Amino acid sequence: MYVLFEGIDTCGKSTQIARIKASYPEVLVTHEPGATPFGAKAREILLQDTLHSKEAELLLFLADRAEHYERVIKPNREKLILSDRGFLSGIAYAMASGEFGFDTLLQLNRFALQGDLPEKIVLFLIDESTLKQRTQNKSLDGIEARGINYLMRVQHHMVESAEKIGIDTLTIDASKPIETIHEEIVGYLGI
Repeated sequence: MYVLFEGIDTCGKSTQIARIKASYPEVLVTHEPGATPFGAKAREILLQDTLHSKEAELLLFLADRAEHYERVIKPNREKLILSDRGFLSGIAYAMASGEFGFDTLLQLNRFALQGDLPEKIVLFLIDESTLKQRTQNKSLDGIEARGINYLMRVQHHMVESAEKIGIDTLTIDASKPIETIHEEIVGYLGI
């Protein structure tokens, strides 16, 4: 089963994935962008936020997604795969950054994933005040530096897009205690 953990920065995705991996070492954990040799180079470029063309940024994310699918997801489909981000982030960030339509973005992402979308999504939602609190004491990458309003727009597009796509989605209140969230996710995944 292929499962995306989605949400904006500092929402707790990585913390929860690490907790699951510690309890269930057989789970395959991956991430986007950057889980392949090509992806590591793409991630470096993307996080510097130096591209002037939003189309170039989108295509670099899609190239990373296609390579990640081919090298990591496709050969391991018989395992439980937890991906820290995926195509839902791709759609939401692109919609928040440029003049891209949902239908076009979904079509491009289906192409990058060879039509093989994940079975489930765990979507972390964070409120603006918690986001401000969590980002104030950390070094921000180029995308995070676009600001709180930008990140909240991304989250809005994640929620909207998840509803339109219709993949089974567990919505998590990221302000809940870590252990409560962990129990919700383990129950949802049936592990």
